Amino acid sequence: MSIATVLTGAAFGASLVASGVFQPSVILSQFRLENWHMTQAFLTATASSALFIALFQALGSTQLKPRNFSSQGLFAHYDGNLFGGLLLGHGMALAGACPGTVLSQVALGLPSGYLALAGATLGGIVWTGFLASASPAAGAAGDRKLAIHQVLGVSRGAALLAFEALLFAVVAGTAAWTTAGPEAVISPVLGGLLLGGTQLLSLAARGSLVGVSTSYEEVGEWFWRAVRGEAPRKYTSILFSLGILAGSWSVARLFPSLAVIVEVDLEPSSAVTGGFLMVVGSRMAGGCTSGHGISGMSLLSVSSFITMGAAFGWGAAVARFQ
Repeated sequence: MSIATVLTGAAFGASLVASGVFQPSVILSQFRLENWHMTQAFLTATASSALFIALFQALGSTQLKPRNFSSQGLFAHYDGNLFGGLLLGHGMALAGACPGTVLSQVALGLPSGYLALAGATLGGIVWTGFLASASPAAGAAGDRKLAIHQVLGVSRGAALLAFEALLFAVVAGTAAWTTAGPEAVISPVLGGLLLGGTQLLSLAARGSLVGVSTSYEEVGEWFWRAVRGEAPRKYTSILFSLGILAGSWSVARLFPSLAVIVEVDLEPSSAVTGGFLMVVGSRMAGGCTSGHGISGMSLLSVSSFITMGAAFGWGAAVARFQ
């Protein structure tokens, strides 16, 4: 399982670099609605991931449930998804990174990536040491409708078909009416298929879906256990992240044209603050752009749509006024 986790992480990291979505310029230009590279790759990855999940579940190879809601106990059972998504989007707009792409940035030596990773690591330490204990424990789903098809009162197959059609329309429309930037060494759609292929590998090799932000929580747990003189216990997500670093570095060395960086100006304080916020937000929401986005939305999870809607909506607002 450890080898499968590292290999899956390596494939994910290689796909992040090949697709170009690891670049700060791609993330920031998407939030500014100047370039739809990120949306095309992200939605293609989600669409293909949803089909792979449906196939594996139809074959009985795995049974994955929609993601539960995350609550902060303020006004609704989904308020953690909402507020966590807002923090995630704010952090991404400041750092030009997400919890997964920052690892690819570090592997390729981007200065802003190192700073964002420092902030992200601090976010994991603060979350596990102070904030997680102040958050309500996740309760049982009970009678709550966790999936879109349950809310709409239709079959999962019908909802999946409509979801795939919607994603196809958005990707095709943006591809037809917009032009990809210099970061698109390969088509964003092909990059998205590579990312979706990583989900296929993860399902086949591990029986689970991709997700990154838990690794920062594990780092935080390692830190606090070291302070108490205790041995670390969890490391699966850390292995996945180490795989991302290795895969990103390897594909950049094998195919240097994929790793040509489009420079953007990022204030060091913005990178650190953004890294901190995106990890705190993703842990509050229970997932990030991979765990809630590519994986959670593929399961038609209502909580994932809330989280990612808040992240991208607020991220666009932050980028507009930066």
